[in-house]
Amino acid sequence: MTVFILLFRGVGGATQLPTGPLRDALTAAGFENVATYINSGNAVVRTGLSREETVAKVAEICRDRFGFAKAIHAPTLEEWSQLIASNPFPDAVAVPKFLHAAVLEKVPATNNVEAIRAYAKDGEKIEIIDKVAYIHTPGGLGTSKMAERFDKLIGVQNTARNWNSVLKLEELAKKAAAD
Repeated sequence: MTVFILLFRGVGGATQLPTGPLRDALTAAGFENVATYINSGNAVVRTGLSREETVAKVAEICRDRFGFAKAIHAPTLEEWSQLIASNPFPDAVAVPKFLHAAVLEKVPATNNVEAIRAYAKDGEKIEIIDKVAYIHTPGGLGTSKMAERFDKLIGVQNTARNWNSVLKLEELAKKAAAD
């Protein structure tokens, strides 16, 4: 059995994925120890299915039940724990809302990362480790030109979570694995 952390891209604003009904639908579909975290597109499931089968089944449920047809990333608990351990900005966790981890579909081109980095101001940083972009914006994500340009310039599909969410999702995934 594998625990997957499901990260739904683009939830919020006009695109909603209600947590209660999502939990119920995933449980009814046979996923075990289902948990959701806040209304911004996060779930945890335990299953015997492969990653590809899991994403396909979840995507079908989301499309058919909720009209949601955007990308879904599904790192395992082990991959998520490695994402946390690989954080290149350990001092940034003191204010976790200013540190984000973006799960990337694949490693982006170096020139794309440099184009983003060119917008960094006032201690802002971005580092890519494997298929994760770590983004530190000590002045806040909403005021950062680097963060504003990230999605457009990175050149690969992604979805980001702040460090509070990163840690909470690991906690939920560990609980799903232990039950």
